Amino acid sequence: MKPTIESIINLFTEKGSQLYGAEAVSQLEHALQCASLAEKSGQSHELITACLLHDLGHLIHDLGDNPATKGIDDQHEHRAIPLLRKMFSPAVTEPIRLHVTAKRYLCSVIPEYWDSLSAASKRSLELQGGIFSPEQAEQFIEQPYAQDAVQLRIFDDKAKIPNLPTPDLNHFIQFMTASLISLIPSQ
Repeated sequence: MKPTIESIINLFTEKGSQLYGAEAVSQLEHALQCASLAEKSGQSHELITACLLHDLGHLIHDLGDNPATKGIDDQHEHRAIPLLRKMFSPAVTEPIRLHVTAKRYLCSVIPEYWDSLSAASKRSLELQGGIFSPEQAEQFIEQPYAQDAVQLRIFDDKAKIPNLPTPDLNHFIQFMTASLISLIPSQ
């Protein structure tokens, strides 16, 4: 896959209708809902872009529709990073890379958070390493972009509502474009 906005749009067009794991929304619906929540709350172009693209890794693996039901962690948070780093700064890629560990963090620091997760999200959390210890949580939140990853995670958890109206994918091209890094080396 080429590192272009067009190739990302094409990937969502070709595979975005797949169900988002065991949730009642498609991959594309989930991405659009997550990005819409970020936009409505006034987040940066980079975080809106990260919210749109945070689960792109689910669309580029060949592990089937819902590997978590087979006990497989698809490590989706890492799969698209090599491509996305060619296009976007760490302000986009790091929240994506850290959004799974942000769930582990939130379960550690907010006891009620676990209860708010869907059954599918609880199942995937166990495959992803479970709840952080207090020490792990402290180390996590001190990382650059960890706060953005936590915000992405909160939007991610809310972005699972069937048939929720959102702007279409074309609406979010403006945020991706504004977030692109320059591919021309500075002199």
